[in-house]
Amino acid sequence: MTAGTAVFKVKLFPCAATESLLAMLPLTLDMNDVNGNEKYARLPEAVPAKEEKPGVVHAGDLMLWGEDGLVIFYETFSTPYRYTRIGRVEDADNLKSALGSGRVTVVFSLHNKEDDE
Repeated sequence: MTAGTAVFKVKLFPCAATESLLAMLPLTLDMNDVNGNEKYARLPEAVPAKEEKPGVVHAGDLMLWGEDGLVIFYETFSTPYRYTRIGRVEDADNLKSALGSGRVTVVFSLHNKEDDE
């Protein structure tokens, strides 16, 4: 995941929503700030949702809201809302500053381990 010049590794969780999201990659989304704790964008198409109430959302969580809303959380907080867990940014320390305070363009792409060699 790339936001501006910052690159983040995302650990993906196995589920139907993740598989559908992977099929869309590479994916560039203009994401809006919502509630001062998350970035949100609609996906080009709906994906299978399996919602649950996490109770607490953590900075770095990547979740699906509804069937077509992708959310990156950059703050930790309690929530009554339901989400489908997609993944988690592995090192979210600089996530908030990378995402900024307004709209941001975020690119999701696959990274092959062979690229590191």
